[in-house]
Amino acid sequence: MQRYDVLQQMTQSKLAVVIRGETMETAEKTADACVQGGVRTLEVTFTVPHADQLMERLAAKYADALVGAGTVLDSETARIAILSGAQFIVSPTFDIGTVKLCNRYSVPYLPGCMTVNEMMQAMEYGVSIVKLFPGQLFEPSFIKNLQGPLPTVQIMPTGGINLDNVQSWLQAGAIFVGVGGEITAPAKHEDYEQVKALAASFVEKVSEG
Repeated sequence: MQRYDVLQQMTQSKLAVVIRGETMETAEKTADACVQGGVRTLEVTFTVPHADQLMERLAAKYADALVGAGTVLDSETARIAILSGAQFIVSPTFDIGTVKLCNRYSVPYLPGCMTVNEMMQAMEYGVSIVKLFPGQLFEPSFIKNLQGPLPTVQIMPTGGINLDNVQSWLQAGAIFVGVGGEITAPAKHEDYEQVKALAASFVEKVSEG
């Protein structure tokens, strides 16, 4: 799938779920529950043991879902992720080596940015969507205000997104949102049915706008 198609599918779904877990098995069950709840974009973080193997398994299992890599700190890790089937790369910061590699292989790169300067630098290197992280440090109005002088910047807030404020973020101009513990926290107690229920609630909520 080409970069444009991946980005289009991500923005249409409006929701990416960050998958973490102390074991690969826990993370896989969490991802399964999210997909069962209707989620179609999964960000498997490299804090998960054998994250590359998990991405391969999820990509083979869910042909209609996007599987990407999160917590990618450098180009070496990004290359491992791409070889394992990652369809997009997410980082907590902006890294020039990683963006060059992703551009080379036509894989979307979503770096974490907090300042206007960081966002401008990312855009100058061809980044289409920046990750506003940590999102809980900002208000939804930040996006609307930022898009006044920078109308072409597209932002995915991650962190602090919940059922009460997700629509506010989308209405303020977020291209889509990233959600982690607000959906996946019950997995720590092996309550995957609750993960599924929360995922379904978020899918329904983001589709309202």
